[in-house]
Amino acid sequence: ECVNDGNVVKKSGKTSLLDSGEDFEVLDEEDIDDDLPPLEDAGGGDENVADNTGKKTAEEESEASAQMDEWLDVLGNDQLKKKVLEPGKGRASRPQKGQDVEINLKTLLMDGTLVEEQNNLSFTLGDGDVIQALDLTVQLMEMGEKALIHTDAKYAYGAWGSLEPEVPPNAQLSLEVELVKATDAPDVELMPPSDRIALAIRKRERGNVHYQRTDYVFAVNSYSIALQITESNSKVDISPEEEEELLDVKVKCLNNMAASQLKLDHYDAALKSCVSALAHQPDNIKALFRMGKVLALQGEYTEAIQTLRKALKLEPSNKTIHAELSKLVKKHSEQRGAEQAMYKKMLGNPSKSGTTKSRAKSSWGLSWKWLFGATAVAIGGVALSVVIAARN
Repeated sequence: ECVNDGNVVKKSGKTSLLDSGEDFEVLDEEDIDDDLPPLEDAGGGDENVADNTGKKTAEEESEASAQMDEWLDVLGNDQLKKKVLEPGKGRASRPQKGQDVEINLKTLLMDGTLVEEQNNLSFTLGDGDVIQALDLTVQLMEMGEKALIHTDAKYAYGAWGSLEPEVPPNAQLSLEVELVKATDAPDVELMPPSDRIALAIRKRERGNVHYQRTDYVFAVNSYSIALQITESNSKVDISPEEEEELLDVKVKCLNNMAASQLKLDHYDAALKSCVSALAHQPDNIKALFRMGKVLALQGEYTEAIQTLRKALKLEPSNKTIHAELSKLVKKHSEQRGAEQAMYKKMLGNPSKSGTTKSRAKSSWGLSWKWLFGATAVAIGGVALSVVIAARN
């Protein structure tokens, strides 16, 4: 049985990682650099965008003709290939990372089965808003170009597959792409608050999709972008209610980022995310729960127990916090017992040592008494011999 997670084919045996589609459950079992790992880059996209009406040179026309007859191995591993079907308006018209692009897309399985057809699909290039195959190849396309993309499942929907669109697990795809438009992304500081909130939510939800696919690095990247949107200064009027809504999105991003960083074993970064979330909402149970887990993984058992007890006090009926706290208390007790045993072994048994020392002292005292007595008898004997000799 499978469950639709938005875009993911997911086995029902797996625990849900989202809480009503908004945030990961606190029941989930389980120092990243601020500069997140980028998408694999095939180069290109470095040229400045020129006027799309410009004419191509003879060299560019020759190059385009050659490209139409051959496949470009984008990553050099034969798993992502691009072929020009119709040339565009020259290399100078290629879009740049960070720009909003619009494409017409037709997705097929390798046997020709149509998966879906989308016209005027918009996304921010390089933000991870779409499958990686599109993020990597669209930046190599010229304005107006039509291209055929063949991609391995690794750069598409992976081992999970997808329910919407319907893609089987581990499926290779054929993509027919036309680059329609590329524009600079809007200035977040000038966006109406409602649009800004909606954009932050979309980026966070994309992070959730990456998380459920176990693509934790990409998840952190999406959450970071969402956080930047929520933290940007606003140059337009914003109401207290809208500020509160932005703050709520920010805290959810921090919580989900901490979950991703935990999966990556980046404990310092996860702790920092939890602390930031709690700075805004001190009684946030999910942040407290994850912070307790991070502290425990770092060996800070006393602080971890205190943090989990605070979370349990806020939600006494939460069985998972109960279980985590009980497990941690037991582990802490066992560790302390092992430490005490180690110290005793290093220092020896105090009571046994004291008895031995007492016996040794007593034995030493008896030896001295016996020696003193023997000496006295000997001296007395010598003195008596002298006296007898003198009389004689």
